[in-house]
Amino acid sequence: MGSAPAQIPTSFGHELRACLRCRLVKTYDQFRDAGCENCPFFKMEEDHERIVEVTTPNFNGIISVMDPSRSWAARWLRIGKFAPGCYTLAVSEPLTEEMQHICQEERVQYVPPKRM
Repeated sequence: MGSAPAQIPTSFGHELRACLRCRLVKTYDQFRDAGCENCPFFKMEEDHERIVEVTTPNFNGIISVMDPSRSWAARWLRIGKFAPGCYTLAVSEPLTEEMQHICQEERVQYVPPKRM
């Protein structure tokens, strides 16, 4: 994961979505155009149906992180190794089994959301 910043949402309306793996928040159009900076292996910019599969409009809170490696909040949220950007505090739905398998193949950590 690089230190190049992720796109900042161009709008804060109902079109916002959060990546189910890393919790990066962007608009649907931004995921369609550039994918997820932390999860390029999902190839959202190539397969637009995948955006709906690996992101959600249902999330709680947003935090902006400029320097994830030095931010206590980023460490607490376990996003300290991700790109600077806007992240949700929590998503409530897990990735599908197929997408979890892609994470395993790519050897990237996936932590499913805690059951409430």
